[in-house]
Amino acid sequence: MVKPLSFKGDKKVKKRKRTRDEDADGHGPATKDLKIGAPQHPDDQDDESWVSADSVSDVSGPVIFVLPTTPPTCLACDANGKVFASPLENMVDASPSTAEPSDVRQVFIANKIAGTDTFSFKGHHSKYLNSDKFGILSATRDAISPEEQFTLVPSDSLLFNIRTTRDKLFSVTQDRVVEIRADADDDASPACAIRLRMQARFKPVHKAAKEEKANEKISRAQLEQAVGRKLQDGDVKLLKRAWRDGTYHEALLDVKVKGKHDKFA
Repeated sequence: MVKPLSFKGDKKVKKRKRTRDEDADGHGPATKDLKIGAPQHPDDQDDESWVSADSVSDVSGPVIFVLPTTPPTCLACDANGKVFASPLENMVDASPSTAEPSDVRQVFIANKIAGTDTFSFKGHHSKYLNSDKFGILSATRDAISPEEQFTLVPSDSLLFNIRTTRDKLFSVTQDRVVEIRADADDDASPACAIRLRMQARFKPVHKAAKEEKANEKISRAQLEQAVGRKLQDGDVKLLKRAWRDGTYHEALLDVKVKGKHDKFA
C-alpha cells in the first residue's frame, strides 16, 4: 500500500496506542502494542529522502521525472490535467541526481500493470498520465487504457527512455519555454534521457539493507519495550545472546514469565 507523500521539513505527527498489561489488575507498565519477537525500529531518516531509480524493477510509489533541461526541471501537472515543466528547487549544487520535489504537482505514483512490462503514472489529482496519437501529454483519465501505459527502457547513467504503446518516446525541447511531448523516435537523443527519482523507502535494495541493518543488533531499550518492564543486566545479556543465536522468541517468553513470578514472590 502506498503511504502518504511526505517532504523534508514536514512536521511528524506521531500516533501512539497504549494498552495496559493484563496482569496485576492493570497496574503494570503501559506498553505499545507489539508483536512478540518483532521489536520495532525507528524509521531511518532516509525513509523521507529521494534516490535515483537504478533499474526498471526499482520503480514503485512516488516518483518525479527529471527532464534533461538547463536549469533542471521536472514533469508536473495541474489540477486540470495540463502537463508542463516545473522548476526544480530542491537540489544539492544544482545537480539533477539529487533532485527532490518541492510541489505535490511534480509527483506521480508509479504502478506496474499486472501481467505486462508497462507502468501507469497517477498524478496528485488521481488522474492518469496519458499520451494521445499526436504525442500530446496530459493527465486527465480516470482509468487505464493503452494510452496510459508506458514502458521504461534503461539508458546510460541511470537514465531512462519512456516509451508509449505507439512506440514513441518522451522528449524535451527547450527554446524560450520547455515543451514535453511523446512523439520522438531517436532513443539515443539526449532530449529523451529522463532521470527517475523515487522515495527511498520504496526502493527494494534500500528496504533490504534496512531490514538487514535492523537485524544486526538490538538495544536495551527495544528489549525493555518488548518485555514491558525494566530489565536486569543478566536478562539483557540473555536476550541479546538469544537474538544473535536465533532463539529470541523463546528467551523473550521466559523473561516475561519470570517477571510475572517476581512480582508475586
